[in-house]
Amino acid sequence: MKIIPVFLQSALIAVLSVHTACANPASNSKTPLKEGKNGKKINTEIMTGADQIPLYFDYLKGKNIGMVVNQTSVIGKTLRPSVDSLLKRGISIKKVFGPEHGFRGNASNGAVVNDAIDAKTGLPIISLYGNKHYKPTADDLKDINLMIFDIQDVGTRFYTYISTLHYVMEACAENNIELMILDRPNPNGYLVDGPMLDTAYHSFVGMHPIPISHGMTIAEYARMINGEHWLKNGVQCKLKIIKVANYSHNMPYKLPVNPSPNLNTEQSVLLYPSTCLFEGTTFSLGRGTYFPFLVLGHPLLKGIYTYSFTPVGIPGMSENPPQKDKQCFGIDLKNYTPNQIRAMEHINLSWLIELYKAFPDKDHFFNAYFNKLAGGKELQKQITEGKTEHEIRASWEPGLKQFNKTRSKYLLYN
Repeated sequence: MKIIPVFLQSALIAVLSVHTACANPASNSKTPLKEGKNGKKINTEIMTGADQIPLYFDYLKGKNIGMVVNQTSVIGKTLRPSVDSLLKRGISIKKVFGPEHGFRGNASNGAVVNDAIDAKTGLPIISLYGNKHYKPTADDLKDINLMIFDIQDVGTRFYTYISTLHYVMEACAENNIELMILDRPNPNGYLVDGPMLDTAYHSFVGMHPIPISHGMTIAEYARMINGEHWLKNGVQCKLKIIKVANYSHNMPYKLPVNPSPNLNTEQSVLLYPSTCLFEGTTFSLGRGTYFPFLVLGHPLLKGIYTYSFTPVGIPGMSENPPQKDKQCFGIDLKNYTPNQIRAMEHINLSWLIELYKAFPDKDHFFNAYFNKLAGGKELQKQITEGKTEHEIRASWEPGLKQFNKTRSKYLLYN
């Protein structure tokens, strides 16, 4: 994609709005009944694994269950938490394991989450994002017969739920416990793009040699973890998968529950593979506002850009965001519709390149976190050397070609 000057962006958005409104229906996970060949109505509504209780209910009977869940782990149109639903049906849930942001999803990004007792159910909550306790211990899993993983992911390498998945699989394998995955759609399932992770930059925001956007569901990703022998000592986790019904990767899917406090709109979820890279810069990407990942700015761009916003501390979202209480000037992406974002069909680097060129203090544009997010040092080097987006994207192609070949072995949905 060519770099689009800011003064032309609003005009382009207006044109795209007309085009995409005609070309694409509104993004919606609910589709009507269709008529089959025999005249009977066929349900084509997307149903998550958790929604399909009859497929797994009997399997849970008589077992002591541990559940890896958060606020996205809901069942049915009433969005009842899966833990509450299964407890009400008499299933023996013994422990809850919470990822980043906690079981109820109200902890800020990166905040340490401690073990606790859930006030609603009385269940013990084991934090998998507290004081480096990323992996369940043998003691945590004592007396557990079956683990369930039911968390909504957004399909990017640096979104930490797939890192939690890795450690849960490893712990289950080491303790001979089966893991049931109640699969959910990937809202970015249409997108496979970005630089491959250099394993020298392995971290909790990048554990495996995959691109930024991997285009897989949690269950498909778990199959890849097993198949590529990424668990410690090559152990294998026994998986039982409840698939999503009526789903394919390129279907638009609007999440019924925010996957984390700062991904609070459909646009932010779809732009996340592109705009999260700004976490590795001195810029604000809207943390400390109610539109995170939809605005990009810095105080030093005053006089260069007219759009501005001021990050503040917001409890439960970002209490100490970058550039807190400072007026930031830059780019507003709020007017991009979900259809327009999907129509890009790749991670957008133009904003990163444009703002680097405009920033007056280039030596302090990037921070040490950028290479972890990018998965290596090459992207930062390419931007500082003035490489075009086309040149950068061309360097990704060999890795993406090989990844797509590997990925195809583990896909569950056409």
